[in-house]
Amino acid sequence: MPGEHRGVLAEESSRPLCHYDWPAGLVISLSVSESHRRPIHEGFFMIFMKRLSYCCLAFSWVWLWSCVTPQQMELIEREQRRLRSESTNSVSENASIRKEIDSVRSSLADTRANLQQVQRDMNALKEKIEEARYQTDRRLGQSSQEGDQRVKDLEGRLAKIGEDLKALTARQEELRSPQEPQKGQPAQGQTPPEGGGEFVREKVTGESEAVRRDYEAASRLLEQKDYRGSINRFKEFLKKYPKSDYADNAQYWIGECYYALREFDQAILEFDTVRRNYPKGDKVPAALLKQGFAFAELGDKVDARLILQELINRYPQSSEAARAKQKLKTLES
Repeated sequence: MPGEHRGVLAEESSRPLCHYDWPAGLVISLSVSESHRRPIHEGFFMIFMKRLSYCCLAFSWVWLWSCVTPQQMELIEREQRRLRSESTNSVSENASIRKEIDSVRSSLADTRANLQQVQRDMNALKEKIEEARYQTDRRLGQSSQEGDQRVKDLEGRLAKIGEDLKALTARQEELRSPQEPQKGQPAQGQTPPEGGGEFVREKVTGESEAVRRDYEAASRLLEQKDYRGSINRFKEFLKKYPKSDYADNAQYWIGECYYALREFDQAILEFDTVRRNYPKGDKVPAALLKQGFAFAELGDKVDARLILQELINRYPQSSEAARAKQKLKTLES
């Protein structure tokens, strides 16, 4: 029996172990021989799995494609086109924005450069203004100092003239001779000084009767060329009526009397009193003119020119300024 069984088994083992009928008519038989069973089984399994995966993938695509309707496909394609268009527009917009940013940066750089140039120009202008201000202040300071020094020098000369005049007056009193002209007139043989004897009677208005009477009395003596007597009456008038509207006139005519007497030092002092005590009076231009003439008569051309130039500068439209210009021409020649 055992031998029979072995024969049966051998006969059965020679038959195919498995038999598969595929739709394409493929028949695969596997041998169960001991030497070839394991390699044939593994190769078949790998081929089978690959083909099975391909079939599943194809089936999945067919299934998915059959699930999407034409309307849905159109919507999908339309959405894709819209997305592509938006992407293209976004790229264009980004490029445009980059160009604008570059342009703004360039403009900012130009503006910054312009501002820096303007700042440099302003700094240069400030330096020029400061330099001009410094030069102007320096010139003004020098001019002011020179003017102050000239005034001080003139005041010193006037003070010296006053001292010399006092000494001369005392000396004249000692040496007064009987031949001195009466009524204070210049000595015989002396030529009248330039501009002397220019008395014009003034009509006194707006004053009391006593003021008019005393002023006209002093004026009559001057008109009669009684210069000494006129000096005394005008001085009395100033003592009695120092606030009168004609006080500056009285002081001026005192200077005119000394000028007519050729006492130029005293005349200069009296004319200077007009300028100092009555700076707003209408006799200041005439006082400056005669003061300049008096310096010229003394041979002091420097002070004469200084006084006459001051008259021209302060009262350029006055008739005295015109006469001062003529006198300056003679002094410069």
